[in-house]
Amino acid sequence: MLAHEYGHHIQALTGVFEQHPGNGTGADSDGVRTELQADCYAGTWVAGMTVADDENGTPFLQAPTPAQLADALNAAAAVGDDHIQQESGGAVNPESWTHGSSAQRQRWFDVGYDGGAAACDTFGVSGAEL
Repeated sequence: MLAHEYGHHIQALTGVFEQHPGNGTGADSDGVRTELQADCYAGTWVAGMTVADDENGTPFLQAPTPAQLADALNAAAAVGDDHIQQESGGAVNPESWTHGSSAQRQRWFDVGYDGGAAACDTFGVSGAEL
């Protein structure tokens, strides 16, 4: 969760909120694209902090284990709009999404973890690529 919020901070610093002010709802809305980009930046942050050293030469974070990465991806899945709608007993309605599906949230975390911040352009891809 901290890494996701860090992603929103990067968006604020880089002007994403000004460039895409309409949040809206729906599977490929700016709101979903903003949240998925924050997930992507979260993956970037996790990967980057394992190779960034403090003044003593110690990495800020230890490299996550496969189990820890799986836990992070499971957490992302748990807060996917589709999962939340299913758990509440309702039908899955992509038109009401504000954060993206479980699969999208996991995928964009992975994109950031593997590809860095430059790979996090959720606004430059088609809705089918989200």
